[in-house]
Amino acid sequence: MCFTKKFVKKPVIVEAYQVFEEVKIETLEGTMIASPCDWIVIGIHGEKYPVKPDIFEKTYRAIE
Repeated sequence: MCFTKKFVKKPVIVEAYQVFEEVKIETLEGTMIASPCDWIVIGIHGEKYPVKPDIFEKTYRAIE
C-alpha cells in the first residue's frame, strides 16, 4: 500500500517572456502553440513551455 505525502516545490529561478501573437514553440513534448498573452518559460535546462497568464500569475513572481 502506498501513502501520499505533501511536498512544496523548491524555489527555482527561470526566465520567461510574454508573447502577443500565436507562436509555435518546440517543447520536450513536441511542438506546442502559445496563444496571445501566454508566457513562455525557459526551464533550468533550457527547455521551453507555454504557461497561460492566470497560471503564470499564481505560480511565478518577478525578482529584482
